Amino acid sequence: MAVGTSVEPSHVRRLVGGLIRIHRTRAGLTQKDAAEKLLVSESLMGAYERAERIPALDFLRDADQVFDAGGALTACIALMEEEKYPPKFLDWVRLERLARVISAYEALLIPGLLQTEAYARALYGVRVPAYTEQEIEQHVQARLERQAVLTRNPPPRIGFVVEESALERPIGGAEVLKEQLWHLLDCMRTMSHLTLQVMPTRRHTHAGLHGAMQLMGTAEGRNLVYTEGYAGGTLISKPERVNELMDLFGILRAQALTPWESAELIEKKAGQL
Repeated sequence: MAVGTSVEPSHVRRLVGGLIRIHRTRAGLTQKDAAEKLLVSESLMGAYERAERIPALDFLRDADQVFDAGGALTACIALMEEEKYPPKFLDWVRLERLARVISAYEALLIPGLLQTEAYARALYGVRVPAYTEQEIEQHVQARLERQAVLTRNPPPRIGFVVEESALERPIGGAEVLKEQLWHLLDCMRTMSHLTLQVMPTRRHTHAGLHGAMQLMGTAEGRNLVYTEGYAGGTLISKPERVNELMDLFGILRAQALTPWESAELIEKKAGQL
């Protein structure tokens, strides 16, 4: 999903970078000292303070404690989220963290919540028009942060249907794809709350020809759908339309391979790389 791509740091990012520097200084720490305590590189610490990089959410939480900032840095988390995601998808990301059910049909790529760092970086690296290196890093960081929902306690129920062709597209090259496929298998084997099914290319009936979609059931019982196209993303909340797409996803799951058949196919494809 898109992250803010302005070359010049925004006013908000410069403000947050300045706050990090002020509270670090008040705590009597050099950039090197602070970096060691926060388990980041000194160069990354400097990049956060100079507003060259968007601070990670966990970094802001940890820095608030280490610098004894009294909540000033954790209060910046919402501002930094707005830097990372467009408005409609930001709403989705925030709901996703507490979701009861997360589902998706992916036609072209591995689902973002299951992407390895190398796969995500390669994906953003081939984007047209091209991102800068700084923008690529910001996108990758945002994607990896979202994956914390996979190990949340209690975890959501997660179900993905992925096109077979997505398992064959060598984003980043054969080694990157191979690592990605083995990562999928590891997630399938170790996460009892996650189900992944492959939609075979050679299927004469297919309920997903209108494109990819993400679905969610919130803790409050609401159902939502997010779709994305060239014109941007759309968050769908109208019950009639959401129910229609939920039914469509159920048909997709019935048409796809079972989770066990899917794991066998993924393992076979990984072994061929």
